[in-house]
Amino acid sequence: MIETPAVLTPALIQEMDEAMQRYGYEPSKLLEILLDIQKAVPRKYIPKAAAYYVAEKMHLKITQVYDVISFFSALHETPRAKYPIQVCSSVVCKVNHNCFVLDTLKDVLNIGLNEVTYDGRFTLEEVPCFGACDKAPAIRIHDVVYGPLTTRQQIIQIVQRLAEE
Repeated sequence: MIETPAVLTPALIQEMDEAMQRYGYEPSKLLEILLDIQKAVPRKYIPKAAAYYVAEKMHLKITQVYDVISFFSALHETPRAKYPIQVCSSVVCKVNHNCFVLDTLKDVLNIGLNEVTYDGRFTLEEVPCFGACDKAPAIRIHDVVYGPLTTRQQIIQIVQRLAEE
């Protein structure tokens, strides 16, 4: 019998079991399993207890699970802000002045990369291309792409709208 730390709720255990069953406990599907689990966790990350649970249930070494978590930028080991703002760092976005977008967000939010605002609402991440070259420079927040962002006011409006939610 697997012991589960208190951080794993019965609902989360059920979600994890369903994700592993959905992919047939196949180690080659570990990324998909972890992505499904991350979606089910408040603040969208993989808690340490969840990683250990998956490793044990799938008969993997914990290092194999953490290799996947640490390699893929879509997976996170720590709790994320309510609104993770992803700034595209592709060549196309760089040529189209993504540094302006990044600098403006740092200034408006008063945080640096991978930091969380004091209220837990926003975090700022630089990520590789997310396929929005036609909207460069762009940001992505919960799978919604905003761009092209060419003025400070555009960026401020996005942040203000989300802050009001």
